[in-house]
Amino acid sequence: MKRTYKVLKTDMELFGAALVQAHVYVVFVDEELRVTFEDYGGVIEEVKPESVKIAGKIFMRDQLEFRIDLVSGEDPE
Repeated sequence: MKRTYKVLKTDMELFGAALVQAHVYVVFVDEELRVTFEDYGGVIEEVKPESVKIAGKIFMRDQLEFRIDLVSGEDPE
């Protein structure tokens, strides 16, 4: 199986992930699109306009990406 991810950007997406208790992980993406893993994450506990609280830690929404893994069908190879 091939793993893909979805970036949670809107309040609705973040609240939806919190509602279904999806595991969310946190990454930093710089100007050159290099991805740095920031935190293994967990379940979203709180969503505010400027931040998201995951597993007791507060992350700033304007500086980081919040992702969930998706499973897309079989690998075509």
